[in-house]
Amino acid sequence: MIGLRQHRVPVADCARHGGVEPKGPPSVASRDGDRGVALSLQLSQAHQELRRQINEIRTGLGHRRLSDDDALVTHCLAFCAALTSHHQGEDDGMFSRLLRERPDLATTVANLVEDHGMIASILSQVRELADRAAESRGPALEALGRELDGLAAIMESHFGYEERTISEALDDGAPDTSWTGRVFRFGTA
Repeated sequence: MIGLRQHRVPVADCARHGGVEPKGPPSVASRDGDRGVALSLQLSQAHQELRRQINEIRTGLGHRRLSDDDALVTHCLAFCAALTSHHQGEDDGMFSRLLRERPDLATTVANLVEDHGMIASILSQVRELADRAAESRGPALEALGRELDGLAAIMESHFGYEERTISEALDDGAPDTSWTGRVFRFGTA
C-alpha cells in the first residue's frame, strides 16, 4: 500500500497548519478596497479550483471504466502541472514580492515554501503512479487514488493556512506585478 506514511515527511508534520476542512473564501474587508483585496479573493478562488480538480479526479477514479483510464490519467497529469505552476508562481513571484513589502512574513513564507517542496515530492509520486496506470490499463489506479487522497488532505491544510495568513497580507495591499498569471491562471485539467 502506498500511503502517506511512506513519504519522508510524516502526515502529522505536513498538517501542522491545522484543520483539513475547507474554510471558504477569506474575509475581504479592506480599509481601501484596493487591488490587494481582489488578489486575496483570487487566491482563494484559485485554491477552490484546484480543490475542485483533485476532487473530480478522485471521484472519477472511483467510478471509472477501463476505457476511461487514459482520460483520467491525462486529467491527473494536467492537475499536477496546474498545481506545480501555481506553487512556482507563488514561490517565484507572489512570495518574493510580499517579503519585500512585509518582511515580517518571512517565517510564514518559509513554511509555505517548505510545504510546496513536500507537495512537489508527492506530485512526483502521483505522476509516476499515473504513468504506471496508463501502462497497466488499471491496476495502479487504486494506488493512485490513495496517493491523491493523501495529497488532497495535505493541500487542504496548506491552502487553509495560506488563506489565513497570506490573504490578510494581500488585503492590506500588495502590488500586482507579473506574478498573478502563474498563481491565478493555470490551465484547467
